[in-house]
Amino acid sequence: MNSIDFLDGVRVVTMAQNLPGPLAAARLRAAGARVIKIEPPAGDPLIALSPDWHAELHAEIAIERLDLRTTEGRSRMMTFLADADVFIASHRPSALAALGLDPETLRRDVPGLRMVRIVGSARDPERPGHDLTYQAQAGLLADVMPRTLTADVMASERAFSATLAVLRMPGGSVMDVGLVESLEPMLASLRNGLTLPSGILGGAAPRYRLYATRDGHVAVAALEPHFERRLYEQLGAPSQSDLTSRMLERTAAEWEGWAEEHDLPIAVVRHVGQATTNDARRATDSADSFQP
Repeated sequence: MNSIDFLDGVRVVTMAQNLPGPLAAARLRAAGARVIKIEPPAGDPLIALSPDWHAELHAEIAIERLDLRTTEGRSRMMTFLADADVFIASHRPSALAALGLDPETLRRDVPGLRMVRIVGSARDPERPGHDLTYQAQAGLLADVMPRTLTADVMASERAFSATLAVLRMPGGSVMDVGLVESLEPMLASLRNGLTLPSGILGGAAPRYRLYATRDGHVAVAALEPHFERRLYEQLGAPSQSDLTSRMLERTAAEWEGWAEEHDLPIAVVRHVGQATTNDARRATDSADSFQP
């Protein structure tokens, strides 16, 4: 076993659907755990949303489709759980109880099993929701749709950590992971004013801001004093002055190349699937240097 297979020999059964559970399960599998995924007869809802992502997350993970409302499905599920170290679920507590998969029942039927429950909120686990509503509850939304599934990803990290923690606990132990609670660390920068519009990291400081260029935007992050000093010296601009007009003098890719030359933290604001000119240049340079 090498360092990346530190969960070799650990057996995980998961019926957590959509994203947090599968993301956590993929990390557990990558760490060496043997993971079995239980899906309903129609499959995980993620398949309909993004079949490619579902396939990516479940690589090397065995999938069993079971109807847990039937005696046969329930019996098959218990066979898997009897051989598992950890059971991960993302159903609401009432739904788990209806299926006979609540902690109390499992402690009786499979006393050595540990459990990680992913819920919307540990404070109100029966309240329905998804990533959008969890971000709304936490106070992370403005008036535009979020660009990524922050609550799902953060909760998956906590579910992974919870699995590692519960493995060190006795059989029958349960740990809950709330998606709303998983967002709390992301609120600290807002609570302390750093990323508010009036904050240094929220756009109030010219050295740390998004700027429009001739053909797109760049992110300027000359936060440390030496970066700030070099930025203004190289631009020949007054210290701490607004750079809006200067950034319009070049394209985003030109500014990124200029920043590389001067060891400054400036990057093109990219969109998923869109490479920068410098990325294309590096790829071409790499191809040109290849010798068969």
